[in-house]
Amino acid sequence: MADYPFPDPIVDTSAAHEVARDLVVIPSQDVDLVPNIGLIGGSQAVLVVDTGLGPRNAEQVLKFATEYAAGRRLYLTTTHFHPEHAFGAQAFAGEATYLVNSAQATDLSAKGDGYLAMFRQLGTAVARELDGVELPTANLVYDDTHELDLGGRVVQLRPTGRAHSRGDQIVTVADASVMFTGDLVETGQFAIFPWFPPHDTDVSGVRWIKVMEHLTASNPAIVVPGHGSVGDARLLVDVRDYLTELRDETWVRRDSALPVETIAEEVRALMISRHPDWRLPEWIDRGVGCLCSEY
Repeated sequence: MADYPFPDPIVDTSAAHEVARDLVVIPSQDVDLVPNIGLIGGSQAVLVVDTGLGPRNAEQVLKFATEYAAGRRLYLTTTHFHPEHAFGAQAFAGEATYLVNSAQATDLSAKGDGYLAMFRQLGTAVARELDGVELPTANLVYDDTHELDLGGRVVQLRPTGRAHSRGDQIVTVADASVMFTGDLVETGQFAIFPWFPPHDTDVSGVRWIKVMEHLTASNPAIVVPGHGSVGDARLLVDVRDYLTELRDETWVRRDSALPVETIAEEVRALMISRHPDWRLPEWIDRGVGCLCSEY
């Protein structure tokens, strides 16, 4: 197992801060494999959005959430099934009601073991956090938009359909104009394409663009991305525009029948030149591969 070359993927609850009334974000602080985690409060309950990587991170999130809830009921949802977002849900068993959309529940069941094995190979620090993981089973599974009443505040949980994953979910707090996007949106980095043929090819660049067009039209005041700094609706525009240019530059080269490797090399250089400050350019090649398959 290779050494993990990044900071340990540990959630730091001490960095939590309020972004709206009774709405807190535990930030990723640009640490790889640490997501932005949300706590959304109403008079009767608190909803936690995402768990962190593995049970020990999730235990810290649960401890923070229990103190924050101060006797209110706890709910948990996850934006999608990937390990740093959902593979700590076991820590909430018996303490919170876990609810997800049906496509995400299917992802967890069908792909969870494979992703657990893959992530454990990323390095010792990651494997350590995944030690003892038990893949979760939701208490409540729904097909379409789910309205969760927390007491004086209704949170909308809405599946988007296939995009970054098959079970992506947007969490919207209408009264505060806040949107949690999961990995449909990141700040300051290239979009994550989990394109791993033949094992996982559910990511769709074409549908992802359509999802982003719809989300952009909603124009939320505050956007909490899967990773990176909290921002506003411009984050949605940035992702939509990047995915569109990635598609266009890939497809114009596909018209010329160039090999996928050549297309990826050319498009990667172009995207880096256009976004020199963005992180994780290694995801560009996987995005090109995905979009070539959808040509």
